[in-house]
Amino acid sequence: MSETTSREGGGGNYAPDIPSHNLPPVEYRDLPEPKKLRNIVGASVIILATAIGSGEFVLWPYITSQIGLVFMWGAIVGFLIQYFINMEIERYTLATGETAITGFARFWKPWWWLFILFVMGQNFWPGWATGASTTLSYIFGFGDGAITYLTVAALIAIGIALTTSPVVYQTVEKIQGAMVIAIMAFVFVAVFVGTTGEGWGALFTEGVTQATLPIGQGGLGIALLLGALAFAGAGGANNLVQSNYIRDKGMGMGMRIPRVVSPITGEEEASEGIGFMFPQDVSNMRRWKQWWRVANIEQFVTFFVIGVISLIVFAVLTRSTVPPGQTEAADLEFIRVEGEALSNIIGPGFGIAFWAAGTFALFSTNLGIVDYTCRLIADQLNTNATRNSQFWTESKLYFAFVWIMVVLGSSILLFGFNQPLVLLIISSSVAGLQMFIYSGLLIQLNRKALPEGVRITGYRLVVMWISFAFFGFFSVILVYSVISENVFGG
Repeated sequence: MSETTSREGGGGNYAPDIPSHNLPPVEYRDLPEPKKLRNIVGASVIILATAIGSGEFVLWPYITSQIGLVFMWGAIVGFLIQYFINMEIERYTLATGETAITGFARFWKPWWWLFILFVMGQNFWPGWATGASTTLSYIFGFGDGAITYLTVAALIAIGIALTTSPVVYQTVEKIQGAMVIAIMAFVFVAVFVGTTGEGWGALFTEGVTQATLPIGQGGLGIALLLGALAFAGAGGANNLVQSNYIRDKGMGMGMRIPRVVSPITGEEEASEGIGFMFPQDVSNMRRWKQWWRVANIEQFVTFFVIGVISLIVFAVLTRSTVPPGQTEAADLEFIRVEGEALSNIIGPGFGIAFWAAGTFALFSTNLGIVDYTCRLIADQLNTNATRNSQFWTESKLYFAFVWIMVVLGSSILLFGFNQPLVLLIISSSVAGLQMFIYSGLLIQLNRKALPEGVRITGYRLVVMWISFAFFGFFSVILVYSVISENVFGG
């Protein structure tokens, strides 16, 4: 590639702050003119959709069904911290066009393949698709065997949808956008017809006056609580792939990086995943401030505001229909109980609508997770391992890993490991561990690799240190718990 040759030839004007001992140096280019807010709305809709389909619909309502709303403070804190995490991930990509993981690898090369292992450990478990089939079974009444085969069929459908889309991001954004609209419509109706005054009152009496850290209460282990904190929002590697999404959305310096397209229906363009940096002159700094402003507004409204509202409504809906301790609620059984309660209170149609909303949310979440997992893997392989290959483009790598995920996920199910809540807890606890690690890495990246005027400072830096300590605390407890139970027997 001519771009690669020019970077490695040593004749360019390179940004001195960005390390280049592991990857080619970053050349200077002018920052593109900012887009208006209405043109970038939707850049956060994919991670919002995956948040709704995991934490908001499953983990936090499950916690509520067991112990009430005493841990809701964790959900709000988790969402707020993730807003700041996401903006630090966006900061580096807006400024350079590179993903945050590529930035990490510039400091220490093994980070790129370690994060591939992290995302595989988090997302190769098809808990969301299994959950979608399970909630669908509450409507039509088919058994466990049918759930497994229906989930395999859903995974194959996801693979077909992702690998035949001319521009993958646009397809995923449309599907996830439709899901968010449908779920928010349900949330709006649920506020008036499904929740009770007692449920909303419990948000204060339990969520504020009885707020606690409920380790061990209601049988809730540290893995579940750490996972719920991670999935109060996007969680784990999902946050990191916000880099890829805003790049494909054409935000900031990401406008200079080719998008992922289907190798079947799209026109591929080889790209090495190496970005650019803008000179800190008056014009470029003006454009930077405008990009930073609109990106913050889009993330705050799309991700934080809508996400917190939906999480609270689903939790209060559970509190209104399934009083804590009334059911043991093994796996997703609490969702069946909740739907039956809604049918008895409001009418059969609302219970069916609740299960249908869950099916749609969980299925579209699994689609988004397959997409972002393969997007992260393909980007890092393309940047670090196949950078000079004319055949292995990012799109071909993406295509290959989509079908690897479909095959592995189907194999996991066919071998009998098909309990959706267990699968989600495994995924979410791995996500929490990742967030502890990359909170610290983002501080290093955005303090040392970016020039003054662009780097992280002030209260945002304080929040990132809080994030590092917050997820570090729960991660240490989780590791201690696992070691004490499996090594020392309790």
